[in-house]
Order: sequence, then C-alpha cells, then structure tokens
Amino acid sequence: MKSLFAICLVTLSLFFSCSGAQKLPKDTISLFNGKDLTGWVVYGTERWYVDKGELICESGPDKQYGYLGTTAPYKDFDLTLEFKQEANGNSGVFFHSSVEGTKITGWQAEVAPPGLHTGGIYESYGRGWLIQPGAEQEKALKMGEWNTMRVRVKGDEVTTWLNGMQMITLKDAKIGAANGQIALQIHEGGGIKVRWRNLRLKTL
Repeated sequence: MKSLFAICLVTLSLFFSCSGAQKLPKDTISLFNGKDLTGWVVYGTERWYVDKGELICESGPDKQYGYLGTTAPYKDFDLTLEFKQEANGNSGVFFHSSVEGTKITGWQAEVAPPGLHTGGIYESYGRGWLIQPGAEQEKALKMGEWNTMRVRVKGDEVTTWLNGMQMITLKDAKIGAANGQIALQIHEGGGIKVRWRNLRLKTL
C-alpha cells in the first residue's frame, strides 16, 4: 500500500510538472488567462479574441481604432509580454490610460513595424512623441516573430526593453502624477493583426 501511495504521488507530481502550470513570483499576476477576455474591456468595434491560448487583436470592417483595457488600474509596475506581428502590426501598450469610446488618454509604449519606433513613448491627445529609440535600438524588433517587451513604470520614470535591449528611459512628472488602465491598441487603417501572450505584471 505504501508503494502504491508513493507511485501515486510521483504520478501527480509529473502531471502537474508537465501540464505547464507555473507558480508566478510574489507580487506578479497574469493579465491574460489564455482562455477568454476576463479582466479586460473591449472598446470600439475592432476584433479581440483568443486563439490557441493566445490573445489576438485584428482589424475589423470599420478599420478604426480599437482598445482592450484592463478592468483594474495599475500605477507602479513592471510588465513583461510577448507579441508577434502577423500583418501591419501597428499597435501599442498603453499605461496610466482611460478610454471613452475609442478616444484614449495616457501614454503608449509603441508596437509598430520596423523603423517606426517600437519601444518609444507617445502621449495620446497630448504632447505626442516624448522619446523614440535610437537607430541601433530600432534593429531589436523581429517582424513576424515573437518579441518580448518589458515596460517598467515607477513614479515619474519609464523604461522599456525589447528582446533584452533597453529601448528608452524617460523621466516625466506628468506620468508620475497619473494612474489608470493598461490597454492594448489596434491602430486605425485596417490590415492589422497582432498576437499576444504571457502578459505578466509585477506591482512595485
């Protein structure tokens, strides 16, 4: 009986090890559950859906701006996510944002095709571009492949990384004073499709 019990324990241990279940570090949460849009709100008429455990944003027939925002606000955080641009890829990761209809206020860590400043910070309906990555940093983007982006916001300081390369660092009092949702974007114009996965946020 003891031998049978031991075998059962080993079998269960192997099952959970192989099932892909991962215990996240302390103060880290997964923003996307791999199944549905729980914890998120869709803004606009563009398409947001789950396919094979990945979050997809895709232009709809209206070809307008669209956003997928978290239901909760996040002020100081360290966010890591992966994205793959299957088409045009003009998107972004907003923070300290709020959305009414398809008008968003806040700051965007850019996700865009090559040479269009992925990892730079843009202030919507405000000052526009605050900082863009340099020419060498622009080469970090792997169009059509999985990319890892990290966005760290602490007080008035923002730093972004793409595939391990630091893209920008910025200090801005207006950012430090704000709070709000994290939101993913579909840019207007149509023809956009981006896959997202492993959206993990650590509170600071």
